[in-house]
Amino acid sequence: MSSTAPQRLAEEAARILFDEAIDDYGLAKRKARERLGLPSNMSLPKNTEVEQALMTLQRLFGGAAHDARIRQMRETAAEAMRVLEAFRPRLVGPVLAGTATDASAVNLHLFADPAEEVLMVLLGKRIPFESFERRLRTRAGAGYEEFPAARFVAGDVPVEITIFPTHGVRQAPLSPIDGRPMRRAGRAEVLALLNPDAPST
Repeated sequence: MSSTAPQRLAEEAARILFDEAIDDYGLAKRKARERLGLPSNMSLPKNTEVEQALMTLQRLFGGAAHDARIRQMRETAAEAMRVLEAFRPRLVGPVLAGTATDASAVNLHLFADPAEEVLMVLLGKRIPFESFERRLRTRAGAGYEEFPAARFVAGDVPVEITIFPTHGVRQAPLSPIDGRPMRRAGRAEVLALLNPDAPST
């Protein structure tokens, strides 16, 4: 059975994410629509559909290289979480989901009042970083809010941290993939992903 246009769009967008240095689902979908010569008023597939197609591609063609990169990024996440443990770090996003591409960064949520405490720790440990603001939605139907953020590189792995108020640990922002509260994982869960056969404590 031939694929429908939305299916082809989702598959082509996933291929763009897989092959090119892009980590933006919206951009990948628009590029896919243009590449396939589909009308500009055609509805784009859901991010969840693109994510499923991406997971299929990674399973079929990513192989050992993809698995090794995911492991490296999770190891980097675990180490960054150890260094920043005072701020109750949580791993989110593609590295946690296992869908990271070459364009992805390790994404951590930290919690501090004031946010500058985190940046002072990075300065104290002589970790070069770039500050920026991350826009996230915290609840359905609401607009975007801006949160302090920073990015740095650990080895060859980019790490991005977003800093929430301490009470923000109770409510995860909404995922850009499915619109639900983001899945967050503490360091113990990340270590369990790295060592699935280790006995639980």
